[in-house]
Amino acid sequence: MKVILVAVTSIDGKSTKWGDPNIYKWTSNEDHDQFFSLVTSHNLVVMGSKTYTAARSVLKLAPGRMTIVMTRTPEKYSHETIPGQLEFTGESAREIVEKFKDTHNELLLTGGAETNLLFLKENLVDEIILTIEPHLFANGTNLVADEKLDINLTLL
Repeated sequence: MKVILVAVTSIDGKSTKWGDPNIYKWTSNEDHDQFFSLVTSHNLVVMGSKTYTAARSVLKLAPGRMTIVMTRTPEKYSHETIPGQLEFTGESAREIVEKFKDTHNELLLTGGAETNLLFLKENLVDEIILTIEPHLFANGTNLVADEKLDINLTLL
């Protein structure tokens, strides 16, 4: 299974402006179009609970597309579960990939920083689609949670 991480950051690598999770205040229409096009063209989407909370109002669920939210407390979201469309799990990144590798060709990873880190640490990310917006924030959430990483990438 191919894992594709899709994200948007400021020039200084911040995925939030000063910690405000509403990225739609500063990201471009072009990024919105690309992001939602990617989401609708993938039938397996994974995100963390903070990203889910921030994107809940714009989340587009559909039959045939599974959105999985990684959380330490899946029971907290049991009332929001829609089997086969929106599910919450405490499984690891590797467990999710293993679970779906025989039924899905690609997994679209939509963040956030902690979830991105979990997949990157396990060397599960095959491709990163990154929009860099012309903003500088100096303070905000990084693309990946703070931890020592040394991953060599290839620009395509």
